[in-house]
Amino acid sequence: MHQALYTEKRGEVIICSLCPHNCHVKKGMLGSCMSRYNNGQELIAANYGKVSALHFDPVEKKPLYHFFPGRIIFSIGSTGCNLHCLFCQNSEISQTSPDQFHSLHEYTPEDLVALARQRNENIGIAYTYNEPAVWFEFMLDIAVLSSEAGLKNVMVTNGFINPAPLDRLMPFMDAYSIDLKAFTEDFYRKVTKASLEPVKNTLQQIRRAGRHLEITNLVIPTLNDDDTIFEEMCRWISGELGADTVLHLSRYFPTYKMSIPGTPPSTLIRLRQLALKYLDYVFIGNITLPEGNDTLCNKCKKVVIRRNGYMTSADGLDNDGRCQNCGNFVAQVGSSHPGN
Repeated sequence: MHQALYTEKRGEVIICSLCPHNCHVKKGMLGSCMSRYNNGQELIAANYGKVSALHFDPVEKKPLYHFFPGRIIFSIGSTGCNLHCLFCQNSEISQTSPDQFHSLHEYTPEDLVALARQRNENIGIAYTYNEPAVWFEFMLDIAVLSSEAGLKNVMVTNGFINPAPLDRLMPFMDAYSIDLKAFTEDFYRKVTKASLEPVKNTLQQIRRAGRHLEITNLVIPTLNDDDTIFEEMCRWISGELGADTVLHLSRYFPTYKMSIPGTPPSTLIRLRQLALKYLDYVFIGNITLPEGNDTLCNKCKKVVIRRNGYMTSADGLDNDGRCQNCGNFVAQVGSSHPGN
C-alpha cells in the first residue's frame, strides 16, 4: 500500500486536498476520483503502480502539435478521474476504481522508465488515458526518474488540481495538454460535476511557470458551441495565456451517458474562424477537413508543419524550432529534426 499525499486526518475522516473537490473521505470509502481509499488509518493511493494501458503514440495524439512534432511518446494510464463527464470517451477506465477494473498490470517507476528508453526515437512519457492527477504519487515518482534519464514528461489532464500539488509536479513536467471543457460554471457543474475556475487557475499557473501548454476544447452541440461564450473563452486565453497558445477543437461523438448527435463539421469550421480573431494557432482534430491541420508561422504565414492524420512533416522549421523563412520561434523540436 502507498500512502497518498496532501491529506489531513480528522478522526475517522481524512480530507484529501489533491484536487478542488477536497473530499472528506470516510473510513472504508473512496474519494470522488475512486482512486484514494481511507483504510481507517491513512488515505491510500489505491492505483499506485497499477497500469491499465501503455503504448507508443504519436505526440500529436495527445494532442500536442508544437511539442516535438512528428515524434513518438510512451503513453501510460491507470484508472479513475476526479471529473464525471457525461460524455466521457474513456469511461471504462476513468469511471471505475482499481478493484473494479480487472485488466490492470503492476509496474514500478523503474520498470516504466526502462520501457520508455527501449526506443531511441521516443521523447519521453505521457501520463494520459484516464486523469493523471488522481495517479499523482505514481506519476511524480516516474517523472522524477524520467527527468533524470533525460526524457520529457507530458501531462494530459483536465486541469482540476489544487495549486500546491501542481507546483510540486512543475519542475518535472515539460508539457501540458489541458482539456478546457467549456467556459461556464453551469456547464462544469451539470456536465462534469466539477467547476471551471480551478481549471482557469491551473492554466494560468502553467503559463507563469513557462511550461509548454496546449488546450483542447471538445465542441458539443447545444452545450458549449455558443458563439458569444466561445469568443469569450478565446479572448480570455489570448489575454491571460498569450495569443500563441495552441487551441485544438475536437469533434464530439455520442458516448457514455450523452446521446446528443455528433458535432457538425461546419460548427468546427465556424468556431475556428472565430478563434483565429484572437489566437494564432487553432486546429481541428479527430476529423479530416481541408483546413485546420497545418501550422502556419504566426509572423510570415508560411506553412512550417504539415499534417496528414498523424503523418507529420516539420520541414519548415530549423533545428531550434524556428521558421526557416523568417526566424520566428514556432515549436519545440529538440536536438534532432522531426520528420527525419
